[in-house]
Amino acid sequence: MGSNKGVGLVFLGLVVGFFGVGRAQLSATFYDTTCPNVISIVRNVVQQAAQSDARIGASLIRLHFHDCFVDGCDGSLLLDNSSSIVSEKDAVPNSGSVRGFPVVDNIKADLESQCPGIVSCADILAIASEVSVVLAGGPSWSVLLGRRDGTTANKDAANNNLPSPFEGISNISTKFSNVGLDTTDVVALSGAHTFGRAQCQFFRDRLYNFSGSGAADPTMNSSYVTTLQGSCPQSGGDTTLSDLDPTTPDGFDNAYFTNLESNRGLLQSDQELFSTSGATVSIVQNYASNQSAFFESFVKSMIKMGNISPLTGTNGQIRTNCSRVNGS
Repeated sequence: MGSNKGVGLVFLGLVVGFFGVGRAQLSATFYDTTCPNVISIVRNVVQQAAQSDARIGASLIRLHFHDCFVDGCDGSLLLDNSSSIVSEKDAVPNSGSVRGFPVVDNIKADLESQCPGIVSCADILAIASEVSVVLAGGPSWSVLLGRRDGTTANKDAANNNLPSPFEGISNISTKFSNVGLDTTDVVALSGAHTFGRAQCQFFRDRLYNFSGSGAADPTMNSSYVTTLQGSCPQSGGDTTLSDLDPTTPDGFDNAYFTNLESNRGLLQSDQELFSTSGATVSIVQNYASNQSAFFESFVKSMIKMGNISPLTGTNGQIRTNCSRVNGS
């Protein structure tokens, strides 16, 4: 694990040079004088939460992902409904499935007690994502910081812009392209499914009635189908959980990609990366055979994603409570 982290950190020097202050006014040293312990504060809360919730790391990364894909990385996903806010939490891709908000609130409370009014909720999501990957055995990187929080939410954009587990690779690639991410980013960021869980309702059709065929998805390993049918019935049990990575469910490694090669991708959007001919197949094969290559690409893609239209300078605000706009 240590050598893989070393590869990620060496590689990071190149990445920071390309995606540094000039592009989005973000910097790894943004809080060095105003809140120098920000990383350790976030790490402590996430580490404590992980002791009783093995899923929390994957859930926090998903919050960052779903935030950035909707009008940029501005913490808008964290806002609750109010007289002026229609929450993104209630959008179809988020409702009943995004989670981890109490952990974000705990992080924010600790930061407000030590560095009041300094660290944005959007940056909390970025830091918590890196911390979660490292705690699960994945690569570390210097998180670029300085995002500010938005004052609006966009439920319609959340419904339209977020990739769906039922979508094919063409549609997903288009949604990534729309926010400046390429095919390599699609595959690398999908690799975050190397840990975490998914609800039965998001893959049931693959087990019983794929594309209205009355049969299982032919790209799924038959024994894997049988195993999943044991916990995901044809009706009911919508929220029953299965591991996204049945090999090393709580570790951050390249097993997700070797699973795809053996037709054990849980979601349609996962398996299509390997089973649909196109540019993603060779990338999957590369990551399956070379974990360091995956880690390097993942770091680069996470930094790119974190640079999607951030609010910086005097734009937006630093929320004191991540679930509501200041003064509301």
